[in-house]
Amino acid sequence: MAGGRASARRRAVVAAVTTLILLASVSFLLSATATSSAAANSPASRLAVVQRHAEDHAAVLAAYTAHARHLSALSASQTDAFLSISSRLSALASRLSVSTVGALEKEVKAQVKRARSLAGAAKEAFDTQSKIQKLSDTVFAVGQQLLRARRAGVLNARIAAWSTPKSLHCLAMRLLEARLANASAVPDDPPVLPPQFADPSLHHYAVFSDNVLAVSVVVASAARAAAEPSRHVFHVVTAPMYLPAFRVWFARRPPPLGAHVQLLSVSDFPFLNASYSPVLRQIEDGNRDVALLDYLRFYLPEMFPALRRVVLLEDDVVVQRDLAGLWRVDMGAAVNAALHTCFGGFRRYGKYLNFSDPVVQESFSPRACAWSYGVNVFDLQAWRREQCTEQFHRFMEMNENGTLWDPASVLPVGLMTFYGKTKPLDKSWHVMGLGYNPHIRPEDISGAAVIHFNGNMKPWLDVAFNQYKNLWTKHVDTEMEFLTLCNFGL
Repeated sequence: MAGGRASARRRAVVAAVTTLILLASVSFLLSATATSSAAANSPASRLAVVQRHAEDHAAVLAAYTAHARHLSALSASQTDAFLSISSRLSALASRLSVSTVGALEKEVKAQVKRARSLAGAAKEAFDTQSKIQKLSDTVFAVGQQLLRARRAGVLNARIAAWSTPKSLHCLAMRLLEARLANASAVPDDPPVLPPQFADPSLHHYAVFSDNVLAVSVVVASAARAAAEPSRHVFHVVTAPMYLPAFRVWFARRPPPLGAHVQLLSVSDFPFLNASYSPVLRQIEDGNRDVALLDYLRFYLPEMFPALRRVVLLEDDVVVQRDLAGLWRVDMGAAVNAALHTCFGGFRRYGKYLNFSDPVVQESFSPRACAWSYGVNVFDLQAWRREQCTEQFHRFMEMNENGTLWDPASVLPVGLMTFYGKTKPLDKSWHVMGLGYNPHIRPEDISGAAVIHFNGNMKPWLDVAFNQYKNLWTKHVDTEMEFLTLCNFGL
């Protein structure tokens, strides 16, 4: 019986590998046919093709690496192989130049061939996981409903582990495969950036996320709510391995009504290195509690030097009203405008910081009112003047051993960095709690400019509150075929 299953798995692997190589071969032949002219055979043209192939396959294997880590110990060798080939492809791409293209082209093709073979072998396990996703989510949802019945709505913290379900990994994989199958349909970055990306007279947003579906909802809802959508520019920053997936999504589904999206990855900011940033240094030293995408928000002035004001949006929000008014908020001398969340003795600095530490005791009041991320208006000119990034660096270095605050949360260091520099934002701009509170007043939700699904019950999960879920799903482009393939129950 076991031998039969093993034989079936081997046959499935062979079929998957054959299919992938056939698709890749057809794509390569079509690409070669299209570029058969003398100009396309020039070293510069060959360089661009080879470099794009190397970078795309490196991104695919890096993404498969993230998925392989979720599998059993049996996949450990697969993970090492993915990482090894991905690193080699990335290194080869960085070494390519017109003068070396002839010598390295053969080596790159060999590594790409091996990459396709590894991806094909991984596809069987990945597709098996995707097929059982819906059943797993359903079983989990039933368990959570029983838990809510027993505890009157108090959820077990273990739901947090499901904030990035297999459906989202599947979506990223499908988008990456589409990029490889038809790379010419997904444009690379233009050689000269469109002027609106650096025009300070427009309305600029920053979103840091590796969840392409959630980001698409943020962009679509904000554009549809805007009185002048063409004046709204969204700067989306993601991890390098997810950037091709974002490019495929927004190439197939551009932002509606003329809004603009700039897609970026960490590698687009050369200043982000371990010698400058304590965040990068701690990550390289093995601190797994520090999530780079979460902490990049503290580099907004360096990322966008031409801009004067940026609105930071989390990826679990939905925009219901035109946000242009946020650029008319009088900031005074403040750097940050945010929703203050304290009431009575709750949600004050004492909850987030370790006041037994002398540095914290001397610098902050435990009774100071905390605020929230989700919708934040940042005056980048005031930020630069107050040297907030330098203060952030100092706090990060002081918390290298995690004694001042929990480094898994990005809010405490924000409270410290912008202490005395945060202006309260009117509550109508930002209504929170749709990811944990089933009793928010309907009139508060309908009157909010932005609703925030903060909490464990995200709207893309089966455990989301039914009374809130449609507020998010109505902005999902359900005609995107990958959503059906990845078992999204929308």
